[in-house]
Amino acid sequence: MIGKIAGRLEYRSTDHVLIDVRGVGYLVYVSDRVMASLPRNGEAVALYTDLLVREDLLQLFGFTTLVEKEWHRLLMSVQGIGAKASLAILGALGADGVSRAIALGDWNAVAKARGVGPKTAQRVIIELKDKAPGVMALGAGLSAATGDEVIEADPAPAPRATPQPASTAQADAMSALANLGYAPGDAASAVVQALGADPQADAGALIRAALQLLAPKG
Repeated sequence: MIGKIAGRLEYRSTDHVLIDVRGVGYLVYVSDRVMASLPRNGEAVALYTDLLVREDLLQLFGFTTLVEKEWHRLLMSVQGIGAKASLAILGALGADGVSRAIALGDWNAVAKARGVGPKTAQRVIIELKDKAPGVMALGAGLSAATGDEVIEADPAPAPRATPQPASTAQADAMSALANLGYAPGDAASAVVQALGADPQADAGALIRAALQLLAPKG
């Protein structure tokens, strides 16, 4: 399994790039969002990669974050979502946007991706709703550990940064709600709504706000 490519960007096409790694060129398919973030031709570049293996095909897909890569793998597990559709969704929404859309059940946001219809978008929401908290927690954990999960082309280690409060608070709040017996999907949806109302809220405030959202109505 090829999990990471680091080298020099040789050229880019509409949906893929060629990365030279010590004389070996790798074709890596990327989303529009990743393509726009890449440096100019001839400069150093690094991407997390996922390798698609079929009887007649070996294809690499590239991502700037591990969370984005994980969403790609989960999206492709949904019936009707192939690599092209997955990249379209990630290109339209980004990893954070996908997390929010699935946690909130916003299939309309997913349907905005090129080539993804309403029925397929609804299937994405239904099949991945309970998996969203795990990916969101992964992002929070990576942010807390490194300060920034985006891969860097420079192999030199970066200094540790202060954990991002919002990501850590989000993960802590979801964990607390899960311990209280709430379903992962419901907990994630409530926490995302609470965080949207108050982006600076700490874990305690998020938990209180989420509990109010989860309380029975009427």
